[in-house]
Amino acid sequence: MTDEGYQGRIGNLIRDARTYRGLTQSELAERLSTSQSAINRIEKGHQNLSLKMVARIGEALDSEIVALGAGPTHLRVTGPTTLSGSIDVKTSKNAGVALLCASLLNRGRTTLRKVARIEEVNRLLEVLNSVGVQTRWLNDDNDLEIVPPRQLNLENIDETAARRTRSIIMFLGPLLHRSETFELPYAGGCNLGTRTVEPHMAALRPFGLEVKATDGSYHAQVSPAIAPGRPIVLTERGDTVTENALMAAALHPGTTVIRNASSNYMVQDLCFYLQKLGVTVDGVGTTTLTVTGVEDIDVDVDYAPSEDPIEAMSLLAAAIVTQSSITIRRVPIEFLEIELATLEEMGFQYSRTEEYDARNGRTRLVDITTRPSHLRAPHDKIHPMPFPGLNIDNLPFFAVIAAVAEGQTLLHDWVYENRAIYLTELNKLGGQVKLLDPHRVMIEGPTHFSGTEIVCPPALRPAVVILLAMLASKGTSVLRSTYVIHRGYEDLAERLNTLGASIETFRDI
Repeated sequence: MTDEGYQGRIGNLIRDARTYRGLTQSELAERLSTSQSAINRIEKGHQNLSLKMVARIGEALDSEIVALGAGPTHLRVTGPTTLSGSIDVKTSKNAGVALLCASLLNRGRTTLRKVARIEEVNRLLEVLNSVGVQTRWLNDDNDLEIVPPRQLNLENIDETAARRTRSIIMFLGPLLHRSETFELPYAGGCNLGTRTVEPHMAALRPFGLEVKATDGSYHAQVSPAIAPGRPIVLTERGDTVTENALMAAALHPGTTVIRNASSNYMVQDLCFYLQKLGVTVDGVGTTTLTVTGVEDIDVDVDYAPSEDPIEAMSLLAAAIVTQSSITIRRVPIEFLEIELATLEEMGFQYSRTEEYDARNGRTRLVDITTRPSHLRAPHDKIHPMPFPGLNIDNLPFFAVIAAVAEGQTLLHDWVYENRAIYLTELNKLGGQVKLLDPHRVMIEGPTHFSGTEIVCPPALRPAVVILLAMLASKGTSVLRSTYVIHRGYEDLAERLNTLGASIETFRDI
């Protein structure tokens, strides 16, 4: 390849990484102390780049696509695969990060059981450690102990780690009771389009919080005299917005009513944890939560978050697209009922055990055994809804499932502005996925997948969808720069290998 060809390819990677992060050329230029026109030249492949500059761009974009050092990790998949055996669903990623944030409410020791040991959790632990919180992994079961200091050192916050996780925004709820003024770096993480922080502000203003966003930080000011005088109505039934409101209400000694609250799995786990802290939470599992908080929380608690319904759906999709019979244990059935009903309509055959309790004593689990099934497209479009509807994070898995079904399936991803486009990456493996608009894709099946090389999409679930399609693909596939998968899944490739997959992790250098 010519020098110009290399520059063009690097420019394309930088452009894609920038848009994935939701940055304009001007915003990236500001981070790099250069001009917008220079960024434009770089992205068009018209600019020579030093290794130092490439490294700086990689750091600015939190992108392993252009990172140096040990080099990004890639996956080499040999297929087609038939899976067999059994596997346990791990605990919820989203519950884990919410509980880490909520541990700031407690002056005592929090012990969390079987925490998902993923990059998102690692980033949050780095942030917590930087402000004085002591954390330690207790054993190989991923039990985690969290002991906060008497006084948080927020001036010392690890900005690099904070910018690499969107979950940092959930520090607002607990911190507004800790300090009347504080700053938090802008959140990062998966880019799925413009995700405004305004719903969080609207939920927390009744507790006296005002936030100004300037020069890359949230500047928070708290008026302690202000308290909710009427029910808080969330304009968006968001999971993290509900969690922020819950955490703010937990240390407010009055009663707070939260309407249009999310009743999703991670919110329920947070409610159960708050109850262990001595906070009264009524209406768990509904859209109206009534919270009676306490002025101070100083207790030693032990809590086991429930299993992850999105990981369970990932494993179901893996079995379906590879026409495999596997047993998936510890499936949180109440958060997958719509998904399973939709799959049954498409012809999916499986059996399941009687229900039993998760370790938290509240969430209902089952074991599911899949059977090879002939699938057909559903009669109606597939679209997500707030719980108890089909989970927004599970929608992308229906793209790869629809690809192996007979007929046309319409997916409507109405929540995110630019996630559906990543599903068209399935076309590189032989799929027939047509993007109708930023929110809708039409998928024609059945597909005979064939291996190829693909750069990992920056959005977590579409990235896993590509990996699952590679399991069903004939020949060898390569999925490049898989950091985003490690953000949300613990040892996914290794665990699929225990079921008979052939996935090899490698680096270029």
